[in-house]
Amino acid sequence: MTAKILLIACGALADELVQLVRLNQWRHVRIRCLPPGLHNEPAKIPEAVRAQIEKSQGKYDKVFVAYGDCGTGGKLDEVLTEYGVERLPGAHCYEFFTGSGEFRTMADAEPGTFYLTNFLARHFDRLVRKGLGIDERPELKDVYFANYRRLVFLAQHDDAELNKLAEKHARFLGLEYQYHYTGTAHVEQRLKEQVLRWQE
Repeated sequence: MTAKILLIACGALADELVQLVRLNQWRHVRIRCLPPGLHNEPAKIPEAVRAQIEKSQGKYDKVFVAYGDCGTGGKLDEVLTEYGVERLPGAHCYEFFTGSGEFRTMADAEPGTFYLTNFLARHFDRLVRKGLGIDERPELKDVYFANYRRLVFLAQHDDAELNKLAEKHARFLGLEYQYHYTGTAHVEQRLKEQVLRWQE
C-alpha cells in the first residue's frame, strides 16, 4: 500500500514542489507551505514546522520537510529529531538547487554573494525592500549589504523577463550581477529518493 505523505515546505519552494509532484504523478503526496517571510525571522521556523507536524499526526503515514537549516542554528533539526522526521539536506534552498558541491565552490569564490531564486526575484520588493525595512529607511540598504560584492540569480527556469528583473535588483543593491541556471534536478532527485523509498 502506498504511504500517504505530507511535505511541509517553505513557501519560497512552493511553485517548484507543486510542479515536481504533478510531473511525477505523486497523487499520494500533499504539500503544506509555511509563509516565506519566516526567512526574515528564522527563529520562528522550528516551532512553525513543529505545529504542522503536530497537525499531521494520524492523518499521514510519513512527513518530510522541505527546508534547510535556514538560519535556525540547528534548532529545526532538534525539532525534527523529536518526531523522527527528515528534511532536505543542506543549509538553505540555494544549496538545494545548485547541489552542495557546486554551492560550496560558488561561496568560496566570493563569500560576499547575495543569492536570488526565481521566487525571491519575483517577490524581492515584499521580502527584501519591505521585509528588511529598506523601503522606509533607505540607509539600511548600505548597512545590510555593505559586505556584499555580487548578486547571483540561481534560476530554476529559463525566463528572460525574470532575468531582467533579477538584474534590476542587483543594480538597486549596487552589486555585480551574475546569472546561474540550476534547474530543479537536485531537489527532484532528493524527493524521489524519499517518495520511492516509502512506496516500497
